[in-house]
Amino acid sequence: MAKKKESKAPADQPKPKKKKGSKASADQPKPKAEERESRLLRHYLDHVRPALTKQFGFKNPHQVPGIEKVVVNVGVGEAPKDQKLLDSIIEELAIITGQRPVVNRARKSISNFSLREGMPVGVSVTIRKGRMYAFLDRLVTASIPRVRDFRGLSTRSFDGRGNYTLGIKEQIIFPEINYDRVQKVHGMDITVVTSTNRDDEAYALLREMGFPFRGDEKPIQIGMPAA
Repeated sequence: MAKKKESKAPADQPKPKKKKGSKASADQPKPKAEERESRLLRHYLDHVRPALTKQFGFKNPHQVPGIEKVVVNVGVGEAPKDQKLLDSIIEELAIITGQRPVVNRARKSISNFSLREGMPVGVSVTIRKGRMYAFLDRLVTASIPRVRDFRGLSTRSFDGRGNYTLGIKEQIIFPEINYDRVQKVHGMDITVVTSTNRDDEAYALLREMGFPFRGDEKPIQIGMPAA
């Protein structure tokens, strides 16, 4: 009995394309945390910019001030003698800000302080964009209210060029810090650099961003317009 010849498709015939399904979309990489829009950034775009435009009568949207960067600095006088303390502070700042800090070293030797050129004297980190807004959101809503006997932020900490610096006495006010793993309680300076050179505009900006300044009975809640 003769065998039937099997029909073969020509070699150059293109293969059928696979349909894109839900599996392909599920394999796509998810955006990083710092790339997602922060709640504080959305508050700035929806509420702060219109409020500042109305208050100061800005005609150009580029005149509306904003926050450019935040610098967190920790001075450690015992760092040259205690490497473990320095490593602990670096780890804590990385947890708080979400970014690896840099070690500040002495630029020249000072014999009275037993300090030599190149010795570590502190740690600092500069954060911008998404991480900056996420850090300020946690600072205003979760960390500052944990300060003991808190009565509001000082309005005299502006430098005359639109930048604001606040001092934190204890790093344990940040919920991210595990108190059981803290080697030493230390403070830090947080400088908020704005795009304006006027203190009144910078004060209005930070107040609208939810900073609880002294004298405000009801600080502005993030996500809610000013009353």
